[in-house]
Amino acid sequence: MNKNLLLFAFLFSIFSYSQTPCVNGFAGNYPCKDYDLQSHVSLAQFGSSSGNDSWGWVDSTTNKEYALMCTNDGVHFIDISNPTNPVILGKLPTATFNSTWRDVKVYKDHAFIVSEASNHGMQVFDLTKLRNVSNPPVTFTADKHYTEFGKAHNIVINEDSGFAYIVGSAKSAAGPYFINIQDPKNPTSPGGFSGDGYTHDAQVVTYNGPDTDYTGKEILIACNEDTITIVDVSNKTNPIQIARLSYPNVKYSHQGWFTEDKKYFILGDELDEQRLGHKTRSIVFDLTNLDVPVVHTEYLGTNNAIDHNGYVKGNTFYLASYTAGVRMIDIADIANKNLSEIGFFDTYPSNDNASFNGVWNVYPYLPSGNIIVSDSNSGLFIIKKSNSLSINSEELRSSFSISPNPTIGNPVINASNKNTIKSIQVFNLLGKEVFSKENINQSQYILEIGDFAKGLYLVKINNAFSKKFIVR
Repeated sequence: MNKNLLLFAFLFSIFSYSQTPCVNGFAGNYPCKDYDLQSHVSLAQFGSSSGNDSWGWVDSTTNKEYALMCTNDGVHFIDISNPTNPVILGKLPTATFNSTWRDVKVYKDHAFIVSEASNHGMQVFDLTKLRNVSNPPVTFTADKHYTEFGKAHNIVINEDSGFAYIVGSAKSAAGPYFINIQDPKNPTSPGGFSGDGYTHDAQVVTYNGPDTDYTGKEILIACNEDTITIVDVSNKTNPIQIARLSYPNVKYSHQGWFTEDKKYFILGDELDEQRLGHKTRSIVFDLTNLDVPVVHTEYLGTNNAIDHNGYVKGNTFYLASYTAGVRMIDIADIANKNLSEIGFFDTYPSNDNASFNGVWNVYPYLPSGNIIVSDSNSGLFIIKKSNSLSINSEELRSSFSISPNPTIGNPVINASNKNTIKSIQVFNLLGKEVFSKENINQSQYILEIGDFAKGLYLVKINNAFSKKFIVR
């Protein structure tokens, strides 16, 4: 491979990770901290009027990554293997009617979709169809339409057991309704749990936490409007309620997620910000003893937005927080009740009020580190943590600088530590060389950018060091 091809590959690896970096608190028009914008697909591009849930899928055969974006009228499938150039492959229309609420989860290369739309049931879609879409976007059809229930608020899947749990339907007194999806296109139901009324959302795990009484059991944590309710669902014909607990100032127990060690469960109350007027609140439960859960602490965020769905990956809690976008919260010291915001990306820059606009869901589990964000007003966003590349060493940062950056005028390139600027090349987002200068041999160079379009550029100095800069 010649030097130009190597350079292009290097450029592509850089630019594909960050189309609009977070600089001085903004990625384009979006407020941010330590998270860059990879790409944005608007609702207009989907042909939909509102967005809601989202999820991700990785094709184990091709290792391609896909976003699944729910809207009022169906589910859209987007190839994000090049995250700065997402491709809408097609749409699976709603099974019956349009609805504000639609939810999707993935198991064994299949998507499972429910909705609050009347008589919707559960659609099953084989995701491997996405490998061979020749003229996108196309309209897909479901591989299976399960109609043993009508509308539902949500679907939860335990990938370890191969069971889906439908919540908020007319089955099981609106509690969890169990469906065996081990054979995805032939779902069957062994029953459900109706012992504690309506369940809004839940997490189900094959338990490997600190309470050894339940090791290996299938445990469901239900968010039941005014409580969290813990149920052993190992025996589908005889589920057993383990415990039930409310918490101070409860308004609507909405959704929650275990920490990875299963010691704590972080819950969001969807209505307390509006009704009580405080900042975004997350309630942390200590579930070390599943029989005797206790409230461990509460975390108040940095703004007044309503929290919606939250997920844990490692020591970070990723919280979809409506008008405040996605907030990233450090939970490494949760045992000592220390939680702190370490990053965010705000897809709804108008305000951070306690209203139901902005981010509905976040999916942080893709191997690439790309994060799927669905916004009810603006569509799909792909973001990624800033400075996630291992390029640009300390030597690079200390040897050369570009300022101002971002710039609207001619930036100045400076060499330090007795270095000399010998040559400069500038490449645009596509890897095309737009400027070249040899035999400079100076410690400072003014780069004239009169013909440069707005955007992100790479400067290669002395054919060895590289820096990014932005023209605004």
